[in-house]
Amino acid sequence: MWTQVDWTGVGLLLEPGYPTVAELESRARELTVRRPHLCALRRIGLSRAGRPLRLLSVGHARRAVLVVAGAHANEPTGGSTVLALAERVARDRALRTGVSWHFVLCADPDGASLHTAPAPRTLLDYHLGFFRPAAPEQPEWSPAVLPPDRLPPETRALLTVLDELRPYLQVTLHGTDLGGSWVQLTKNVPGLAEPFAKSAAELGIPVETSASDAAGWPASGPGVFVMPGPGHAAFPSLPDDARHSTWYHAHRYGGLTAIVEVPMWASDLVDDTAPHPAPTAALRELSRRLLDEAGEVERILDEALPRLTGPEGPLLRAARWALALVPGLARDWVAGPPPDVSRAYVGSVDAFGRRLPLRAAAMLRRVLADAGDPGAPLLEQLVGEWSDSFADRFRARWVPVRDQVEHQMRTVLAAASHARGDGGP
Repeated sequence: MWTQVDWTGVGLLLEPGYPTVAELESRARELTVRRPHLCALRRIGLSRAGRPLRLLSVGHARRAVLVVAGAHANEPTGGSTVLALAERVARDRALRTGVSWHFVLCADPDGASLHTAPAPRTLLDYHLGFFRPAAPEQPEWSPAVLPPDRLPPETRALLTVLDELRPYLQVTLHGTDLGGSWVQLTKNVPGLAEPFAKSAAELGIPVETSASDAAGWPASGPGVFVMPGPGHAAFPSLPDDARHSTWYHAHRYGGLTAIVEVPMWASDLVDDTAPHPAPTAALRELSRRLLDEAGEVERILDEALPRLTGPEGPLLRAARWALALVPGLARDWVAGPPPDVSRAYVGSVDAFGRRLPLRAAAMLRRVLADAGDPGAPLLEQLVGEWSDSFADRFRARWVPVRDQVEHQMRTVLAAASHARGDGGP
């Protein structure tokens, strides 16, 4: 039987909010005060803007699990999950037998300061405060697109912690705005698929059986994908390679990484394994729509650029980076679908294609609004229309924060147990 979280001790915000970085640090300090001989909080580095990066440790065993939250600013569930996990591990001696647990509270505090949607009620709320940095500025992904001497300090801090702890398992907590839950593994973890599926079913969270992030990857069970060998790319035009990310750094010490994705809004359309009746035509239409919508944003950007003054900030860099991905992806999708295409796969690509122009429009809207530029109202209209269309197409339903957190926590505990060879949770 699963053990539920005692939420009274976790100090989460009321539904549907997510803790800020300051609140995460405050709750972590409270835990160290209550359990000073068991728990420790320390600074492991500074962000580019000088914000501290904090690591909360529970237990003293040499064998370690490292859990990373906040790698993507727009995926806030992980912060709540590390608080719940730390409380659970501190209370349950069995979870600490022979294992210490370490939690990066937020891998990108600068990014978190720019994603200003702590309590979204709708996808429009979420996108009006949206921020997700360009790949070179993402802590986990920067090694896939930058040379070693240009890595940001957040990445260097994370690599230093990996080198220090040498975890047998690293778990990075991610999320999707709308869809289902899935897991990506850099090595297979036999037995994980069953508890993952059971948890999702009990909490009413759909499993994303054909996530576009893992297109063509082998699956050890529904929604549990194992990274294939070199030479495979889900979409050839994308410039990054997960084997150069921080995910693979744990392999130097015989470890592995699990990436646990959970949705904020769920869609029951993402687990339809039935074959799609006309995937080529469907993907061609999705490619056309992607180019059309991105083109609308680019036209507004081109008109506004001569009016903008000052250096290019992170919001504008991120918007331009997202738009730059569009032509290659559009070509990838019309090059021919993979074999045995399911309705879920086409749905996942559909969602991916909606996100890129919507996110670019959302971030560019904030830039133009701050500058008082006349293009801002046009973008706000697009963001509203596209957010509503996204929600309607996928029949979005909110997943309570405590269910998001419970599912992530269960999956982390199951992964830690199975990766260690102890069996089920």
